[in-house]
Amino acid sequence: MAPASPGLTGRPRRARPQAARYCGAVIKHVRAAAGAVALWFAPARVRAEGTTPDYRFSLANERTFLAWLRTALALVGGGFAVDQFLRDLRRPVRVTLAVVLVVGGAMCAVRAVNHWVRSERAMRRGEDLPVSRFPALLAVLVALVAVAMLLTAVLGWAG
Repeated sequence: MAPASPGLTGRPRRARPQAARYCGAVIKHVRAAAGAVALWFAPARVRAEGTTPDYRFSLANERTFLAWLRTALALVGGGFAVDQFLRDLRRPVRVTLAVVLVVGGAMCAVRAVNHWVRSERAMRRGEDLPVSRFPALLAVLVALVAVAMLLTAVLGWAG
């Protein structure tokens, strides 16, 4: 290990092993996430794992994936509709609502493919299906946007 260099006070600086451990943990998580994302684009690698489940379960998993994609498209479309058709709203309110909806739609699309891969792998391995907090997060997001839209309509925040 190299000797510590002197700091501004002339005293040697102490090594920070906790920072190195933290960086190592972050790099490990980034690599794991990159590997998971790579599976999104390699269905043959997913199919190669474990044993083939009953096709009805795989088809149900695919239908769930498509339902999440429809939800994502609806959120993105709703965001654009808010921005284009609610011109009477103040610009910051309108843009905030639109951005929240579009970002929610993007998150929903990413979550859909991630959950599809995780569920397919779990079925092939004979494991429990993965759980997720995302449906609750999405419900809260939609409820907040609905409350904001309701307040906007009732209070008449016109620009």
